[in-house]
Amino acid sequence: MPTNTKQLTALITGANNGIGLELTRKLLSEGWQVIALVRSDFTADDQSIQEARTRRQLRVYRADLTDFTSLKPAIEQIKGAEEYIDVLFNNAGGSAPALAYSPQGREIQFELHTLVPYVMYMELKELLQRGTSKTVVNTSTSAFKYVKEFDPVLLERPASFRRLFGSYAATKLALSLWTRAIAPQAAAEGIRILSADPGGNNTLRKGKDSGLPFYVKPMMKLLFPPPSKGASLLYHAAASQAAPGSFLVKGKERELKFIAHANQVLERMQALYRAEFKDDNRIKPAR
Repeated sequence: MPTNTKQLTALITGANNGIGLELTRKLLSEGWQVIALVRSDFTADDQSIQEARTRRQLRVYRADLTDFTSLKPAIEQIKGAEEYIDVLFNNAGGSAPALAYSPQGREIQFELHTLVPYVMYMELKELLQRGTSKTVVNTSTSAFKYVKEFDPVLLERPASFRRLFGSYAATKLALSLWTRAIAPQAAAEGIRILSADPGGNNTLRKGKDSGLPFYVKPMMKLLFPPPSKGASLLYHAAASQAAPGSFLVKGKERELKFIAHANQVLERMQALYRAEFKDDNRIKPAR
């Protein structure tokens, strides 16, 4: 990543747990300024995090990303308080344990994994353009290689639910598809956007249903690396010379499935953003 007299600043969604927390720690240790957008706060007993907050190296904003009535004022706070962003890490996510819907009426994983990163990019574009790196890294997954059928129309209200390899994988695929489709336009505005797979990481948390199939959990506990591994992959994705729109797996560019649907997914993101976030302060449920 470029170095100059201007401190580099990253915004990380989901910065207080798992990969996001390890990415936050890594950037803080390297002297970055970190803007954290989180639903729940950092733990009070994390001394290094609390010290970073005290000296304002870490600045925390709170919102439920899947609820636009919560997300919109948080973004407005960020735009009013922050001068620039060098790297936007759209990292928040997770595999849901059951079919659920957002306050806007769409499947919760679609809202969080596919639509919200688009909202974040569009709303924070001006801050990115004031930065140095002007980079967006969308956290995706290789799990979508198991997706055998892909219908963008079903993303918002799927006909069935399957842990990890159903809506989770499909909505992450949709994220990488619109990332690929929007990349030329973003590049023309001086922004490089890409998606990256942080790989399998042991992000299991006690007392929380991970949404993983039962047979994956023992493998995760025994075989998967700690979330610092995934954080490192996202960090290096931001620092890489990968072409705009790339999907990175272990630092290598990989092809996307169902690429013919990329523009259709992007057009849906644009329509939802215009209808529910950009042009109308009222939050209207999806129909």
